[in-house]
Amino acid sequence: MCKKETFYITTPIYYPSGNPHIGHCYTTVACDSIARYRRMQGYDVMFLTGTDEHGLKIEQKAAEKGVSPKEYVDEIAEIFKGLWRFMNISYDRYIRTTDDYHVESVQKIFKTLYDKGYIYKGEYSGKYCTPCESFWTESQLVDGKCPECGREVTEAKEEAYFFKMSPFADRIEKLLTETDYLRPKTRATELVNNFIRPGLEDLCVSRTTFKWGIPVTFDDKHVVYVWIDALSNYITALGYLNGRYDDYDKYWPADTHMVAKDIMRFHAIIWPAMLMALELPLPKHLAVHGWITFNGQKMSKSLGNVVDPFILGERYGADAIRYHIMREMALGSDSSFSNEIMINRINSDLANGLGNLVSRTVAMVEKYFGGTLPSERETGEFDDDLIGQATSLRAKVDGFIEKTQLQNALAEIFKVVSRANKYIDETAPWILAKDEKNRARLATVLYNLLDTIRIVATLLSAFMPTTMPKALEQIGADENSASYENADKFNVLPENVTVKKGEALFPRIDVEKEIEELNSIIKNNDEDPRAAKIREELAGVAQIGIDDFAASDIRVGEVKACEKVKKSKKLLKFTIFDGADERTIVSGIAMFYQPEELVGKKILFVSNLKPVKLCGVESHGMILSAVEGEGKDEKLQVLTIDGMPAGAKIC
Repeated sequence: MCKKETFYITTPIYYPSGNPHIGHCYTTVACDSIARYRRMQGYDVMFLTGTDEHGLKIEQKAAEKGVSPKEYVDEIAEIFKGLWRFMNISYDRYIRTTDDYHVESVQKIFKTLYDKGYIYKGEYSGKYCTPCESFWTESQLVDGKCPECGREVTEAKEEAYFFKMSPFADRIEKLLTETDYLRPKTRATELVNNFIRPGLEDLCVSRTTFKWGIPVTFDDKHVVYVWIDALSNYITALGYLNGRYDDYDKYWPADTHMVAKDIMRFHAIIWPAMLMALELPLPKHLAVHGWITFNGQKMSKSLGNVVDPFILGERYGADAIRYHIMREMALGSDSSFSNEIMINRINSDLANGLGNLVSRTVAMVEKYFGGTLPSERETGEFDDDLIGQATSLRAKVDGFIEKTQLQNALAEIFKVVSRANKYIDETAPWILAKDEKNRARLATVLYNLLDTIRIVATLLSAFMPTTMPKALEQIGADENSASYENADKFNVLPENVTVKKGEALFPRIDVEKEIEELNSIIKNNDEDPRAAKIREELAGVAQIGIDDFAASDIRVGEVKACEKVKKSKKLLKFTIFDGADERTIVSGIAMFYQPEELVGKKILFVSNLKPVKLCGVESHGMILSAVEGEGKDEKLQVLTIDGMPAGAKIC
């Protein structure tokens, strides 16, 4: 077997000075979509994210809450992780700068740079912005305030260690101007003119006025200042100078670092300088995106204009939010967020466009052919244009993924969605259905639509990973037909494909009602009760180790029979085939399912639960379900899985 080509992509590590907001989501969702697409292409992907947990601001926030800095960051880090679970983020590794292995590596990196003569002791005197953890010269201030956040700066004077930047100025200028390291490259001029040509100033890399940081091993008055600490995460997470991991040689250099424009300078100038000093390879690309703005201002907790992603995701679904923020943001530019823009985008592209295409097509196959297409075919006008656009789509999307231009990739996909909806109007299946002589032509039209949807949904699965499997299931596509390898081919679905009608993928939203409700939540800084409950639950979930997880044996089981348990209104008795034998499992879901509804389904169950008697019936396991709401509003759905045999282990 050939060794897989690797692909390493990173988000910045987020500063947990408050709860995450929709502005945090863009970078992580974008990186997740690229990582998923690369995995689909066959790459061995490493996707890294995490939290940057040291600094004066964290120390101050913890003091305000009356907890230790570690207790404070532990709580916020769990909320970040909870949001990424909620948004279906498939990161491979999560680094915290308080992790022991990272601390070990940073101390060694600092000492190495010191031993090489790149770090020296001096005294810092200048302007400091505590919220941004940034030092500024007088000339860099805007109206005497921080150029990044617009807040007041303070005079700072203290003993500090400095990292020599000037030895790397020429190499960094060439990196920015003569290579495609920076994306978009248009930002290179700004960096060169503002920071390099005037003369690179040495960087303050230690502090003595606070203690919440990584101690300098050879001078215990000092803690390592934020950028040496934070930027090193991209290599320490791979095991550089620590024994926790052994992936550095495999994945470094990174293929793509993705960051927002406010930390571009640190990643475009300071990080390359650090790597040059350490004599390590440079990352291949730095993708810089703009801000999601609200009424023209950057999303910011301190400015009170945060839009809570838990609220949005709960109301409209994580995939709809993922799609909206990626579709609106062109790489390098800001994108304006408003309730109206978001809801109209969801309605136009997802509900009226893709969702309507899937539901119309499936409904027509069911109405005209009982759900299964006949094999007879008759080609006609408009077929070649639709097929040509569908089969050429993958190459276009590949190109935009390579350039980190996700907005353009999605635009190309939805051009094909629009073309397919137009094809319905052009071919008028409802008219063809009136004459039996048109049966073969009608079957061809509907097949072309189904196979076009297959291609679209396959490519979109990297962007909307929760909803696209549902779309593929409705059109009768299996795992093989919905593969990347088949995403540029046509006539992949079986000729006699059978569809399966399901719920609307993206229900249409009542625009006026939703805008009014969402504006009210944001204006009053209220929190949607559903989002608050989820956040509370996520923060309260105890962390477990890999051994704890491994102790639960979760398997695929096939429901052979099901009946109500006598003397109980809540219990159902299931006969489950576990791949080797049949077992009995009792589950309290009779309020949500009739006994016959789950027969024949593949469900997930915990196989190694100790047997327990419920209403006289001995139960050997637990069926897994998802639950939402309480009391009369409670909803429950048993977790099912397709394409796997009974007995398959979930790991």
